[in-house]
Amino acid sequence: MKLKSIVFALAAATVVNAGLVASAFAQQPIIIKFSHVVANDTPKGKAAERFKELAEKATKGRVKVEVYPNSTLYKDKEELEALQLGAVQMLAPSLAKFGPLGVKEFEVFDLPYIFPSKDVLYRVTEGPIGKDLFKKLEPKGITGLAYWDNGFKVMSANKPLHQPSDFRGLKMRIQSSKVLDAQMRALGANPQVLAFSEVYQALQTGVVDGTENPPSNLYTQKMHEVQKHVTVSNHGYLGYAVIVNKKFWDGLPSDVRTQLEGAMKDATKYANAIAQQENDAALAAVEKTGKTTVYRLTDAQKAEWRKALLPVQQQMASRIGKELIDAVNKESAALGQK
Repeated sequence: MKLKSIVFALAAATVVNAGLVASAFAQQPIIIKFSHVVANDTPKGKAAERFKELAEKATKGRVKVEVYPNSTLYKDKEELEALQLGAVQMLAPSLAKFGPLGVKEFEVFDLPYIFPSKDVLYRVTEGPIGKDLFKKLEPKGITGLAYWDNGFKVMSANKPLHQPSDFRGLKMRIQSSKVLDAQMRALGANPQVLAFSEVYQALQTGVVDGTENPPSNLYTQKMHEVQKHVTVSNHGYLGYAVIVNKKFWDGLPSDVRTQLEGAMKDATKYANAIAQQENDAALAAVEKTGKTTVYRLTDAQKAEWRKALLPVQQQMASRIGKELIDAVNKESAALGQK
């Protein structure tokens, strides 16, 4: 009887200890590693920090968001694979990154002059087109949560860029995008694919002659210090998709997932509200340094740029999908814009 009592006591203790361990584990916060490649003081950087704050508050500490800015965790060439492998849970890559992943439809965002205004852009990202594009990521193990705005792009170089002929022979840095490659070739430039973290040094050493960016990226990465001329061309758009590892997201407790969706919705409103003001402030700061001449195209020059670049839409139709391009252009027409 004594032996049986000891065995019973040991078994009971094991059950209790297992329960305590399970309880302790359940109380451990869920970690979300959020990696991105830009500085903290950019629209995306600030929005990531806002999401962290909102998510941790909404979940009452059940979720901890670790933000890794400025390519400190992964460079832009590596981060999507890291997400798919589960090494990181959340990213906000530029929309151009999904083309090389095999979802070429996202390259519609790279087309020059496809968005005449932010109103048209938001009709696309917040409507059926944006939702359908996110669905195409799911077979890749990725869930799309939100589109974050950054802004329209400027061109920079160490020579004035007033008309398309000024680009002839220049080595221009681009993201890995067939559309952006075609865009630079349409201007007579030689496109060079480089990781974002490598651009400043490449400009400084002359590996490339110029690049395109929203002003906030240009300024926070100090590219203006090694670029003498900036042209406010607004020829193209740069935005981001906030994405998560699908398996991780689907495995979250449903109440936590709902709380995170709410936090993301509020962070997205914030991100899109500050994008334009951040870019306007960055451009003013570049001008104030006196190191870089900022040039604004005349109406006649804008017409020249459009004439040179609009054919890229037709050229890329077989890659991106003519129906998708037409659908985006219909959103412009619906608002009476072209």
